[in-house]
Amino acid sequence: MDADRQLRPRKSVVRDGDLTDESEATRKGAIRAGLGDMGIIPGSMGASSFIVRGLGNADAYESASHGAGRKMSRNAARKRFTAEDLIAQTEGVECRKDSGVIDEIPGAYKDIDEVIAAQTDLVEVTARLRQVVCVKG
Repeated sequence: MDADRQLRPRKSVVRDGDLTDESEATRKGAIRAGLGDMGIIPGSMGASSFIVRGLGNADAYESASHGAGRKMSRNAARKRFTAEDLIAQTEGVECRKDSGVIDEIPGAYKDIDEVIAAQTDLVEVTARLRQVVCVKG
């Protein structure tokens, strides 16, 4: 699978019918991105998030990703990263920085800038938000 394809929304399913009736679309891992629809695409804890406006791309079932998406499993992240890594990767963000949240470390997620760049035909960015606080369980 090429890199661009990995950054696209996944598991969008459309039943028979067109997308003029929202009840016809079921999305998993994606947000509604019909023409003019406003949405948010969050990054990982410590990364930027984006306010977006849908472009209504019918080829993508009027959908866009709902976030950065994992590049490794929670278990793999716990094995690979330490609390020190978490502290370094979330510098400047007020959040928990202990071993209990290592599975949410930014390094376990795809680069949100690459994810957004891969969706220029799906959404337009209206605002980029800088993370200041992250609340995790």
